Amino acid sequence: MKNGRNQTPEKYDVIIVGCGSAGIFAALEMKRINPESRILILEKGSSIEKRVCPKRKTGRCAGCNPCNITTGFSGAGAYSDGKLSLSPDVGGTLPEHIGYRETQELINYVDDIYLSFGADRNVYGIDNPQRIEEIRTKAIRSNLKLVECPIRHLGTEESYNIYVKIQKHLLDSGVEILFRNPVEDLIIEDGVAKGVIADREYYADNVIVAVGREGSDWFKVLCDKYGIESEVGIIDIGVRVEVRNEVMKELNETMYESKLIYHTPTFDDKVRVFCSNPSGEVTTEYYEDNLAVVNGHSYKAKDMKTNNTNFALLVSKHFTEPFNEPIEYGKSIAKLANMLAGNRIIVQRYGDFKRGRRTIEERLMRNNIVPTLKDAVPGDLSLVFPYRIMLDIKEMIEALDKIVPGIASDETLLYGVEVKFYSNKVKTNRDFETNIKKLYVAGDGAGITRGLMQAGANGVYLARRIAKLSEH
Repeated sequence: MKNGRNQTPEKYDVIIVGCGSAGIFAALEMKRINPESRILILEKGSSIEKRVCPKRKTGRCAGCNPCNITTGFSGAGAYSDGKLSLSPDVGGTLPEHIGYRETQELINYVDDIYLSFGADRNVYGIDNPQRIEEIRTKAIRSNLKLVECPIRHLGTEESYNIYVKIQKHLLDSGVEILFRNPVEDLIIEDGVAKGVIADREYYADNVIVAVGREGSDWFKVLCDKYGIESEVGIIDIGVRVEVRNEVMKELNETMYESKLIYHTPTFDDKVRVFCSNPSGEVTTEYYEDNLAVVNGHSYKAKDMKTNNTNFALLVSKHFTEPFNEPIEYGKSIAKLANMLAGNRIIVQRYGDFKRGRRTIEERLMRNNIVPTLKDAVPGDLSLVFPYRIMLDIKEMIEALDKIVPGIASDETLLYGVEVKFYSNKVKTNRDFETNIKKLYVAGDGAGITRGLMQAGANGVYLARRIAKLSEH
């Protein structure tokens, strides 16, 4: 038994597991509704000011445990780039739970909070309707669906500044936040959540699990242990594409982040463009067991911008019975790539990718496109991906080339593997309460959301429902 477990435990109104967007906005809203409420947030990672990734200066991963990119105050999404999608059509399934109109109202509410903490008031994707119409027409001709979504871009460094203010506001309002204190287990008695076990036992009237993708595997284990009802979710597997800014100029200037969906002709698989970063950098993030996967971000400051744009191409896979381990499936593919690249990221020219040959340093060096991920290893993604996913990616790139000529250039760079780990989708009622009473879920780790805005909206909604239920 750990030190402190024999002490008389304090009791909170709410315990929140995870300090990402869902957890933060749940706490903000609870304090707005009832300033006297006692709230505890337990977070695996560090406070915002201690979330420093050495690789951003040295070019080499220092093996921080836990990873400062994927854990800590503000979560992974806000820390990496901070794009706010202002439409319910993007970022998760919240409209399926509470309706489209209410989701939009909550997104607007969360957006106003970001603005109050200093977010850039400029919104992309609404100023050039004629150019958007032209892009949409090209997309339709190529069997691509253009999802039109206004975007507010915080930027990696400005996102940090905003979350410094939010963290201070929460602490000043009396929210207790314990960093580097991962939750090990839940306390459940007679089908009711009573608290959590971290460095010691903590008790509360309500428990919210608001972990992100990094915590999805941990939460699945607990779902299995306590019979928390869930269903097999999807997993997104693919590559991060990097091209010169000149190639993406029309999309970047018109929409900043273009969201395009394609159903491939051979297998009818869904492939989507996700997380576009104009003038950005390709990055590595690390999960448990030092698993390296690729991601990307971009800065607001002009002197930190690059000549390249990067974005993800993700193939969505939904598995049926008897298979129920989508997270492990994605990890196995990422582990194979890590094995081949010495725990780094593989980079391959598209010309080599479609010809089935490994990229070598000589061909990479003569590219017009200079890789922004400096320690990526030239290699062959066909040794990593199943044939079906390889063909899905190839067909998507060919379709994109019809609306953005140059994407299918031999010089285009593909980095692998990019995997989005979503938990098995937890079954809840309309209050986001699980079949375990007083145990609520929110955010990406519960398989409900896939982005900052819907996660934040999910947290606000949940805070309001708990406050209303507590009145009775």
